[in-house]
Amino acid sequence: MAFESLTDKLQNVFKNLRTKGRLTEDDVRIACKDVKMALLEADVNFRVVKKFIKTVEDRAIGQDVMNGLNPGQMVIKIVNEEMTALMGSETTEIEFQPGKAITVIMMCGLQGAGKTTTTAKLAGKFLKKGKKPLLVACDIYRPAAIKQLQVNGEKVGVPVFTMGDNHSPVNIAKAALEHAEKNGLNVVILDTAGRLHIDEDMMRELSDIKRNVTVHQTILVVDAMTGQDAVNVASDFKEKVGIDGVILSKMDGDTRGGAALSVKAVTDLPILYVGMGEKLVDLEQFYPERMAGRILGMGDVLSLIEKAEQSIDIDEEKSKDMASRMKKGKFDFNDYLESMKQMRNMGGLSSILGLMPGLGINAAELEGAVNEKELARTEAIIHSMTLKERENPKLLSPSRKHRIAKGAGVDIAVVNRFIKQFEQSQKAMKQMQGMMGKKGRGFGGLGFGKRGFPF
Repeated sequence: MAFESLTDKLQNVFKNLRTKGRLTEDDVRIACKDVKMALLEADVNFRVVKKFIKTVEDRAIGQDVMNGLNPGQMVIKIVNEEMTALMGSETTEIEFQPGKAITVIMMCGLQGAGKTTTTAKLAGKFLKKGKKPLLVACDIYRPAAIKQLQVNGEKVGVPVFTMGDNHSPVNIAKAALEHAEKNGLNVVILDTAGRLHIDEDMMRELSDIKRNVTVHQTILVVDAMTGQDAVNVASDFKEKVGIDGVILSKMDGDTRGGAALSVKAVTDLPILYVGMGEKLVDLEQFYPERMAGRILGMGDVLSLIEKAEQSIDIDEEKSKDMASRMKKGKFDFNDYLESMKQMRNMGGLSSILGLMPGLGINAAELEGAVNEKELARTEAIIHSMTLKERENPKLLSPSRKHRIAKGAGVDIAVVNRFIKQFEQSQKAMKQMQGMMGKKGRGFGGLGFGKRGFPF
């Protein structure tokens, strides 16, 4: 889970601040010292940490904070604001050429950073925004690099231009531009070669492409899990090639967060997107304020809503029908399976809970609260039912329950417990809908919202 370690440590610091009715200067300095250690352990650049802590401490020891009604909350607010500023304050968009002009984007990065996969993810994003992208295979060195881009391009519905591995990347880029002009494509994305480490040949090749082709945006993909190394790579590319922004891949596996908190401050390069999973839809726009909220354990409701909307595959008639059944307490096992499918598309229940504010659940507790094996077992129980049994739980006689338990490979007691919990959920949904009136506002936290997604 992203920022798992850092979030847990910061939440412990803030928990101590909240318990104090008034704060002394020593309280603030001790808290800042703990925050400093947490950031350093998260592999945040030392100079960045030093400047950050000084700013927070200077602001927190001011009279407005020390004499306020809730000084602990004010300190947390200051940390949140400064952390947002650290990551860039404002969201940076990739700029496209006006009108029908072609925008050329060159993707670069070290081998193993996930550049080719990220390139396909980005193309998929542009396609959904109404652009007409073209992926260009300029990596002629890595075995299967061209095939990987073709496979991923097909998955996201974006054409791939390739000339094989017998032509130079410069000539491939030139030919790709001509192809885009002839076919009405307006975004050309060059997937260039990576290396295991930065070398002169790599930099020279990237510079050659930029000399022979007008590149409007040069984007660097770095592995967030490498921490300070990612920042050093960004600095080198900025100096030797010139880049306009950074995409942090593998953020879902970065439990520390050092790269996200250091890149902008050290290189003055904006973070454009972050990769939050292996699926080709798992690329999120980078919002500094939202990311600060995640790191500080405050949740990220806006990203949760966007993730839900992007993962929904449900028509309006089905949505209305589902809402109507829920009002009557007729939510059946098919609806339950649909909700689990949608949660999985959104990254799983633990991912959803991690974005929700105010739960007070740290990473360790979250792992205990969300048992993915239990959810899989529940699915097995439902799949062992007949279609009629899923639609009408009242049909589940003792003999049917024994058959279902045998089919799912579980004890009959597990089946009985699940069915009882399901019936209780049905009643709760019906009662909640009655409490919320007849305005069709969804279930706000117990089940499906008005568009059918589970949160």
